[in-house]
Amino acid sequence: MTGRSLGLIAALGSLGMMIAALGFQYIGELPPCKMCYWQRYPHIAAIGIGVLFLLFAYRGFLLLGALSALTTGVIGVYHVGVEQKWWQGPDTCTSSSTDGLSVDQLLDQIMTAPLVRCDEIAWSLMGISMAGWNAIVSFALAFLWVTAFSRFKA
Repeated sequence: MTGRSLGLIAALGSLGMMIAALGFQYIGELPPCKMCYWQRYPHIAAIGIGVLFLLFAYRGFLLLGALSALTTGVIGVYHVGVEQKWWQGPDTCTSSSTDGLSVDQLLDQIMTAPLVRCDEIAWSLMGISMAGWNAIVSFALAFLWVTAFSRFKA
């Protein structure tokens, strides 16, 4: 397969990821958390990069696409770590322990809690959360972008 074809397939992969994310949000009624949005932005960039690559066939776009896919993959791994409680997530997206809080502090924590928390798994398949699937697919897409770069002949 040519580098041009692989680059377009990788961009279409990001488009597929965005369609799936929007499907989960609007059809499956699973609103995204803050970190879910963070994972979407590099996919949107990869789609745009794919369009630019289609129009101008500049080899450098393939590396930018790979960088976008790697970025969302790394964010996905970070999000999985937050979901699994391996590390703390952003304060605006997770909830801290309620141990030892006074009634006023507990009420304050409830009132400032995010509507959709990043540290809760809303959906999973085969024990892998959406963030985990995003990481897996994104790293595969990064591999496609890099392979496209290595095969591309102008």
